[in-house]
Amino acid sequence: MRLDYAKAQPDGYRAMLGLERAVAGGGLEPDLLELVKTRASQLNGCAFCLDMHSKDARARGIDEQRLHVLAAWREAPFYSARERAALAWCEALTLVSQTGAPDDAYEPLLELFDEAEIATLTFAIVAINGWNRLAVGLRSPVGDYVSPYAGAGDGAG
Repeated sequence: MRLDYAKAQPDGYRAMLGLERAVAGGGLEPDLLELVKTRASQLNGCAFCLDMHSKDARARGIDEQRLHVLAAWREAPFYSARERAALAWCEALTLVSQTGAPDDAYEPLLELFDEAEIATLTFAIVAINGWNRLAVGLRSPVGDYVSPYAGAGDGAG
């Protein structure tokens, strides 16, 4: 680890945690959020966050097959319309310098999410991209994360 960012900038770290609490309380399905967090982390090459969110997804009961083919979600039949719209928006915002957040990625959201859910989803994408940049840039150590949802029985966390 290059530096412990939580210790070096505790106010910034608490702000990120506050954003996570807002997202968690925003009413979106936990499985959808884990898929979005995992997909953004794939795009950003964040091993720390991939380790964390794949473990959280498994502990919550997300099917392994859905995790294994997430990078090719467009070709796979086992993602809901809401998940597909969220993943497309995630990719558009994560790669915003390349995509410009196009209307064809935003418009499907209007049919499947209300305004508060779209805002929550967007904040979730902002948050995971921020965490990815902290973890990659400051070299968070990978492999020791234990999901708080592990052993939760039904996986609902």
